[in-house]
Amino acid sequence: MDTDNLLFAFGLTLFAGLATGVGSFIGLLHKKFNPKFLAASLGFSAGVMIYVSLVEIFAKAKDSLSLEYGDKTGYWMTVVGFFAGIALIGIIDKLIPSGENPHELNKTKDYDNSKHAKTKLMRLGLFSALAIGIHNFPEGLATFLAAIENPTLGISIAVAIAIHNIPEGLAISVPIYYATGSKKKAFILSFLSGLAEPIGALVGYFILQYFFSDATFGLVFAAVAGIMVYISLDELLPTAEEYGEHHIAIYGLIAGMALMSVSLVLMA
Repeated sequence: MDTDNLLFAFGLTLFAGLATGVGSFIGLLHKKFNPKFLAASLGFSAGVMIYVSLVEIFAKAKDSLSLEYGDKTGYWMTVVGFFAGIALIGIIDKLIPSGENPHELNKTKDYDNSKHAKTKLMRLGLFSALAIGIHNFPEGLATFLAAIENPTLGISIAVAIAIHNIPEGLAISVPIYYATGSKKKAFILSFLSGLAEPIGALVGYFILQYFFSDATFGLVFAAVAGIMVYISLDELLPTAEEYGEHHIAIYGLIAGMALMSVSLVLMA
């Protein structure tokens, strides 16, 4: 495979993962940010990811598996791969639940400055960093594989996931900063959690490359589509509604789908 393609795909994955650092930076500014804008952005990311998963990635997976096994069997295997991806990320989500909503922490007026409170917040921040790091593994692989197959598609997914990673950076940095009083420590831990995304991409790719075929590509892409739909429905949209109004999130969702549909038509 072309080295330039690999480097480009890795660069996009790194960009998406390190967006947690942007969220951390916002959380440490101690200035109010616009929650409605963030809600619209998260809804937009969900729209991009759902549309591209169901219209583009699922279709590519089906084409690859149909070439290998025939139309009907290939279609069935695509469906199985799609729901296997949902099951995989669902299990990860169950075993490693996401952290608390940092927006709620920011709204807390009466912060208890006791040692017990600081210890609790530190645990929350560290657990959020671990949870988000594990969640980022499949996201990194999804971005990486999409960028290898289609660089333009990879850019769209990377931007969507980067926006999604911003509130994750907030979820890590806010409690750690409140617990330690150290902006540096809060930023570094948030930044490091984002590295799980490019690491996940590299680990996944170097394992899969030894088994790469139309069948492997199709099954992995079908699973990636399922993973991205699950992330959109389970994380992006609920978080968007927590930060803003329901309709703002939905308008963002529709805008993301519309932009993605136009870009795919122009690429065709």
